[in-house]
Amino acid sequence: MLIFWEPRLVFLATPKAGSTAIEAALEPLAAVAMQRPAALKHVDKATLDAHVLPWLESAAGSTFTTVALMREPVEWLRSWYRFKLRDDHEDPEHRMEGVSFAQFAHDYASPDGPQHLNLVPQHRFLSSQGRTVDRIFRYEEMQNFVDFLEDQLDCAISLPRLNVPPTVDVDLAGPDEQALRQAMAADIALYETI
Repeated sequence: MLIFWEPRLVFLATPKAGSTAIEAALEPLAAVAMQRPAALKHVDKATLDAHVLPWLESAAGSTFTTVALMREPVEWLRSWYRFKLRDDHEDPEHRMEGVSFAQFAHDYASPDGPQHLNLVPQHRFLSSQGRTVDRIFRYEEMQNFVDFLEDQLDCAISLPRLNVPPTVDVDLAGPDEQALRQAMAADIALYETI
């Protein structure tokens, strides 16, 4: 999470949606940069509304605009899969050895899949009590987000390429992708609105 005081702007770091590169580029411009631990870096909308925004807005005497990125939902899950494969040796409780993307997608699509895989669906991360982050940008259209930030922060921004997971097979057969898309309906519906 990055807090920009003068433009009254808060960037929420949606997991697997470019947050590491954005924070690396913009941290020097932020009044507050919460990058570690992950629980602080990846503050969701509900936590922001309950704890951070009331404090910020009380101190500033004005409201803050919240912004975030959202990745196309199936691509987001593909990115998580590649990330978890890379970090397999660091997470002995969630071994990925021998797990195909098709199995990972099937596990995610099961009734308690996101919780079992320790993943927060993007619609839950970006929404709280029926309200979403003020401005959500598509990860796939990063230049729109950069243009917005350049306007808000009055500076040129160049994003580095960081935290890139390995290339692996993340193809799904048609019926498997259909089942996954059905399980991700809330994420897909939100994505289609931005």
